[in-house]
Amino acid sequence: MRRHLCVLMLALTAAGCARSVNLEQERNVVLSRDREWAQTAKDPDKFMSFMAQDATVYAPGEPAQKGVATIRTKFEEMSRAPGFSLTWTPEKADVAKSGDIAYTTGSYEVRTTGGTEKGKYVAVWKKQSDGSWKVTDDIFNPDAPPQVPHTEHAMMTPSAVKWGATPPSLPPGAHFAVVAGDPSKAQPFVMRLQVPAGYRIAPHWHPTDENVTVISGTVSFGMGDTFDEAMMQELPAGGLAVLPAKMPHYFMAKTPAIVQVHGMGPFAVNYVNPADDPSKE
Repeated sequence: MRRHLCVLMLALTAAGCARSVNLEQERNVVLSRDREWAQTAKDPDKFMSFMAQDATVYAPGEPAQKGVATIRTKFEEMSRAPGFSLTWTPEKADVAKSGDIAYTTGSYEVRTTGGTEKGKYVAVWKKQSDGSWKVTDDIFNPDAPPQVPHTEHAMMTPSAVKWGATPPSLPPGAHFAVVAGDPSKAQPFVMRLQVPAGYRIAPHWHPTDENVTVISGTVSFGMGDTFDEAMMQELPAGGLAVLPAKMPHYFMAKTPAIVQVHGMGPFAVNYVNPADDPSKE
């Protein structure tokens, strides 16, 4: 009996030793891991390699983004904003006694041509079967509510409109004019597009809502991922198209036309098929 008790005690002691975790060492590992992650913001592949397959991101003002495919799409969309940069500084890490769950906290900064957002974050990490640490949950929010941009009063006669070349993200052959605001910044804007007959814009979407008014001529809009002329709706002068954020749509001028676009910057054109993006040629 004594021999069996000794064997049992030795087994329990060995199991306890096996479960012991050097928490300070693991804290340093997780904090270092977060610092490495912070160097990958310009590389989506490396950025996503730090996230578990079932990870969830909790961004302010929108539903949770679940799974690496959804998170990657959102991250790539965000990184296409003009002047985009993302930095963050891990400041603290803690590890559960089990040694397989941890969290880090710190501060972040996002910059675009429209302004700068500073905030704080909490990232939850889980040790994987191969011993590496990956993020399972990431939540962040800004330090201050977004500021309502100031818009200057503007009036302009037709002869005062200054036409120039279209932005690189739009097909060549048209003319472009800013009537009010600055489309490159996070503020309301009004701009016009003067197009020849037959001018087309392949299926694309915008990150914010936009309203398009036909000033002159006749144009057509279609909704969806594929350009299908048979499914387009014709709009004559005075017609209006309300285009919700992220809704794929396409455009064609039936005659020479001028359209006016009202929206919130930064203005961006995201093509469903990246090969259609003239700025990539």
